Amino acid sequence: MFVDRREAGERLAKALEKYQNQEALVLAIPRGGVEVGYEVARYLNSNFSIIVSRKLPLPEDPEAGFGAIAEDGSIFIFEEVALQIPAKLIDRIIEEQKEEIKRRMVVLRKGRPLPKIANRTVILVDDGLAMGSTMRVSIMLCRNNRARKIVVAVPVSGENVAEEIGKMVDELVVLEKPPFFYAVAQVYRHWHDVSDKEVVTIVEKWERQVERSKQHQNHISATE
Repeated sequence: MFVDRREAGERLAKALEKYQNQEALVLAIPRGGVEVGYEVARYLNSNFSIIVSRKLPLPEDPEAGFGAIAEDGSIFIFEEVALQIPAKLIDRIIEEQKEEIKRRMVVLRKGRPLPKIANRTVILVDDGLAMGSTMRVSIMLCRNNRARKIVVAVPVSGENVAEEIGKMVDELVVLEKPPFFYAVAQVYRHWHDVSDKEVVTIVEKWERQVERSKQHQNHISATE
């Protein structure tokens, strides 16, 4: 359905066209959502940053999770799954992910705080929704910070998760809902696990664009 994350972001951006030049804030969930979010923010001429949330991995199957935690400490738990895990182990996993969140905030966002969320339209972007746990805690963070409107935008999701996420937000935009959906990667021709370095490269590219835009505006103002 999508060549890669870049193409998915370009297509998703067009589905969000009504937010173009509306000073929305696009927040991408790393790592996979960052390239998608970059393309959305670039097309919409919006603000762009990274919101750090982490899956709480199952001890025996780290690719799966029993919930997630966001950088403000918001936690979402799939209670039925968590009941099978000892409480002390859950606490340890949460602490481990808090440390990883701190690391990512420093490395991926250069230690900068999130942009102002209060009274703004926030568009949360990822490369797809599987269980949707990291998206759920990202939504909770935006609610905690009094976002005026929360939009979740993803290229792909399963039907059930999309319905659950849709109830949590003001608007949900999903491009594809495959009838037999088992993994986000299935809808991408070219798929790879995104590295920290790739995320940093995208963020720095965005920062250069913002700086060039400021210089251009200053030049226009100086010649008027």
